[in-house]
Amino acid sequence: MDLLTAEHVTKRYAGHTALDDVSLAIPRGSVYGLLGPNGAGKTTLIRIINRITAPDSGRVFFGGREIRSEDVFRIGYLPEERGLYKKMKVGEQALFFARLKGLSRRDATVRLKAWFEKFGIESWWDKKVEELSKGMAQKVQFIVTVLHEPELLIFDEPFSGFDPINANLLKDEILALRDKGATVIFSTHNMSSVEEICDHITLIDKSHNILSGRVDDIRRRHGSNIFEVAYRGEETALRQVLADRCEILEGDAEESACRTLRLRVGRDDEVRGVVAAVNDAVELRSFREVIPSMNDIFIRAVNGTL
Repeated sequence: MDLLTAEHVTKRYAGHTALDDVSLAIPRGSVYGLLGPNGAGKTTLIRIINRITAPDSGRVFFGGREIRSEDVFRIGYLPEERGLYKKMKVGEQALFFARLKGLSRRDATVRLKAWFEKFGIESWWDKKVEELSKGMAQKVQFIVTVLHEPELLIFDEPFSGFDPINANLLKDEILALRDKGATVIFSTHNMSSVEEICDHITLIDKSHNILSGRVDDIRRRHGSNIFEVAYRGEETALRQVLADRCEILEGDAEESACRTLRLRVGRDDEVRGVVAAVNDAVELRSFREVIPSMNDIFIRAVNGTL
């Protein structure tokens, strides 16, 4: 079942169409990647979901009905442009934002203390925000975003400014929130992060939705029937038996006990014959399909070569 759907959403500004007839469906309990180059329309769609602006046409549904202003209390949003009041103390500011999300001071304090302890930042409570590094401030904003346990979480480039250790910490927390039932929209340019944590994606380019689906399905669907063979034996013999069966792309230039060869097979029904031919010519150690990365697919889609 889908938690949020957008149907034929269009948004125009003076002389510019930010979104043009964009539709998507975000399954409940998933991490949904919202991808696209700068200026593609991702932030505009996020602003519409958050009721910061409204579409010129089209509709957004949340939990099976058209989204309402009060639904913002069921949403947690961490924008790419961070915003904390520098002169306020960290704990005081976190409490302020928690109260805005509808939590009592008592509940907010208990939850904040637990999150600060989990992130190992208890000593920051009485520090001023201006004393924090960018990464430290982002930890505080992440906590404030998830504190009221919203059904829908929207993270816009959440790992920006984080070192690898803290980026992994946030990834683990995002996946834990999903496992507890939250639905996550994850907007990013980092394709490796998409492969690590996203279940589904939508790629927006030039105001249009040009690609949607499950990450694994998209990667397999846009493969090019390229395979890598690991073998022991004579390369010349292997090339001879494969010459009329497939296109040989590249081989391992170094002499070693186990060598590799990368090849493209024309049709799916020809793969079995290629494997048999390799096995007859050399000692076959492995035969695996080379699945394109999300980064490759992103570039090909945006360049119109997908």
